[in-house]
Amino acid sequence: MSISMYQITVPVFIRMLTNLDAILQKAAAYAEARKIEPAVLTGSRLYPDMFPLSRQVQIASDTAKGAGSRLAGLEPPKYEDNEVSFDELHARLGKTIAYLETLKPEQFEGADQRSLTLSHHGEDVTYTGASYLLSNALPNFFFHVTTAYDILRHCGVEIGKKDYLGTLK
Repeated sequence: MSISMYQITVPVFIRMLTNLDAILQKAAAYAEARKIEPAVLTGSRLYPDMFPLSRQVQIASDTAKGAGSRLAGLEPPKYEDNEVSFDELHARLGKTIAYLETLKPEQFEGADQRSLTLSHHGEDVTYTGASYLLSNALPNFFFHVTTAYDILRHCGVEIGKKDYLGTLK
């Protein structure tokens, strides 16, 4: 049995962004129940030189839509990266998921060998689609989803591994 580039991108991104959205909803409820200003949570970070929660969510979104687009041979849509509230982050994730749902498996045919050149810190790096997905996009995506989870857990939001993984299928 073979697995397609589509199967290891779009459904994975949608599932994890959906889980992240559910975690953010729990965080918003946590803030409301404890009379915590929501901006305290969306602006929280694990260490002073790290991005805050809001930016972690934006980067996870950017990575998912960017990887999905590039592997489908499309230009990624650009978002403003100006979300700071839970409602705005929820809308951002919804918009990203809706976009990913427009991508079709046939757009990913040959994506594993497709040549992709990206600029990283001012330097162009060329990948095959497979090497881009496995060595860059997926690790980066999971790093930012996990960091968002970790920030909220560190702030006391009652979430666990089941929230991160969602319903296993």
